[in-house]
Amino acid sequence: MSDNLEELCINTIRTLSMDTVQKAKSGHPGTPMGAASMAFVLWDRFLKHNPSDPSWPDRDRFVLSPGHASALLYSLLHLTGYDLSLDDLKQFRQWESRTPGHPEYGATPGVELTTGPLGQGFATGIGMALAERWQAEHYNRPGHEIVDHYVYGIASDGDLQEGVASEAASLAGTLKLGKVIYLYDDNDISIEGSTDISFTENVGERFQAYGWHVVGPIDGMDTAAIEESIKLAQAETDRPSLIICRTIIGFGSPSKAGTAGAHGEPLGADEVGLAKAQLGWPYEDPFTIPPEALAHFRKAVERGKDEQARWQAGVKEYRQAHPDEAAQWSEDLSGSLPEGWSDGLEGLFSPGDKPVATREASGRVMNAIAPRVHGLVGGSADLSPSTKTILKDKGDYSFSEYSGHNLHFGVREHAMGAIANGMALHGGIIPYTATFLIFSDYMRPAIRLAALSGLRVIFVFTHDSVGLGEDGPTHQPIEHLMALRAMPNLVVLRPADGTETAEAWKIALERNTGPTALAFSRQNLPILDRSILGGVDGVQRGGYVLWESSETPEVILIGTGSELHIALDAGCQLAGQGVAVRVVSMPAWELFDAQPAEYREQVLPASVRARVSIEAGTSFGWERYVGLDGVAVGVDRFGASAPIDVLYERFGLTAEHLVEEAKKLLVSKQG
Repeated sequence: MSDNLEELCINTIRTLSMDTVQKAKSGHPGTPMGAASMAFVLWDRFLKHNPSDPSWPDRDRFVLSPGHASALLYSLLHLTGYDLSLDDLKQFRQWESRTPGHPEYGATPGVELTTGPLGQGFATGIGMALAERWQAEHYNRPGHEIVDHYVYGIASDGDLQEGVASEAASLAGTLKLGKVIYLYDDNDISIEGSTDISFTENVGERFQAYGWHVVGPIDGMDTAAIEESIKLAQAETDRPSLIICRTIIGFGSPSKAGTAGAHGEPLGADEVGLAKAQLGWPYEDPFTIPPEALAHFRKAVERGKDEQARWQAGVKEYRQAHPDEAAQWSEDLSGSLPEGWSDGLEGLFSPGDKPVATREASGRVMNAIAPRVHGLVGGSADLSPSTKTILKDKGDYSFSEYSGHNLHFGVREHAMGAIANGMALHGGIIPYTATFLIFSDYMRPAIRLAALSGLRVIFVFTHDSVGLGEDGPTHQPIEHLMALRAMPNLVVLRPADGTETAEAWKIALERNTGPTALAFSRQNLPILDRSILGGVDGVQRGGYVLWESSETPEVILIGTGSELHIALDAGCQLAGQGVAVRVVSMPAWELFDAQPAEYREQVLPASVRARVSIEAGTSFGWERYVGLDGVAVGVDRFGASAPIDVLYERFGLTAEHLVEEAKKLLVSKQG
């Protein structure tokens, strides 16, 4: 293409982004203006995508890690022919628009992932590349490269300052993920001003130390240099690539270019006019797209259709040559579970078995499921011997065995969560992660994005209470269950024994509208006898009647996880003293709250106000179920270092304490 047309196209991205932000009177124009050249080269000459089918499996993935620059992405999507209109751009940052302030997965066609919290996009993209490599290893055959795509991205100074990006970069280098190509928008500006005040490291040397292929610094405004650098990155197949692009934030703005003033607020109508004049933009009306520029951008539509058609022809040949592999690949991509995948799980545990920790029970369930659910892939943050999450005979994912199902994330909880999100977004994998519940603090941003994006990710958390014992308060989660329960669209399950654990895994795998957190005990717990207790299918409803001495109880005891058997013991003691009692298992608040009011009333009748809950965590929030008249037995201080029996006694997590509290309630009621 001619230099004039190239410049016109790049300035179209800049002016459209400026106008989008200016109309909203809110947003970030600087990065779209400075990064327009490298975005244009990438999207016009390298990115394999089909605007007519944003979900084409073998498309390249584009990651805009600095999500605040969303106007850049929305401009590119509209210009290249995605189902995103000019009117959508004019509704930028407005109520229920398709162009929210930061890109949101599912809200806008062509947006591959939700970004905004800096560093998350960088790390999530690594998960996408990891999934691509896993699928390629499982399904590609000589002459049939049906999985072959890149993860491209733009990363900012802010992204590279965040620890999650460092964690992910280190792992990506270790795994030699050569399909990752990130362009670093190195403009030396953040919200507070020059990055010299806080960020003076040699980024190139840091990434070389991680095992990355580093190109540059190059002139990020020079399209020929950008094109050549991406070609160099593509040629490097054994290392992820970082292309350092020196750019000018707010390029074209006479008074704000190169300053923090271009970062996070509209330029202002006058400055927009001056910027357009400096860029040589001949149009006065906002949102003007020159016909010749649009015609060039829209070539992406036919180009994408042709690329996908060639791929589909190759897939047809692949299906004929390798029908079994093709069938499994299709099942993986669909995310569906094979018929009979959960058969027999309920038989893994019997009342006559010796007590078993739910973390151990979880490991048994996972290894029963893994041979049936091919896409189950995951690992822990260097804790698999403790979390019991190794899939036996399923191989280790590494640069020498990309087909392994067991990932070793290293001590990188934050990146682990983000990478799992990327695996889920890529498709073809059902990812799980594992660490101690206390370290969910390190993962919370990634868990939140999984919930916001509706991703099927299974977060396994073990050592779920003071029951872990002598490690003490630094490792004993107190507020963590409640913190996770407070998150919208996250289901938190805390099963009480092996049988409930099997049901919890069924729920987690069948749930495809959001993530699931599974909280498991370190200590051994008895296998409850379901022949005399409530059916375990009640776990699917979040809460159910485990046992009762009378259909018209005077008092209700509610327990979860490792405290349910304590509640049952207390219930039996009360019944022996002539008290009509009901014991309720409440493994998942979110599922119980979603049940019809009639069912919830059957389990927790409003007429029974004498209620006592027990959970080895904060009592905060349990008033939801015990009411203002009830008692929540829990742990409302940091834990302590001591053997488990001592801790449960000192913290009042005993059947005797529950009996005492229940009696007080009954006396109070009679009074």
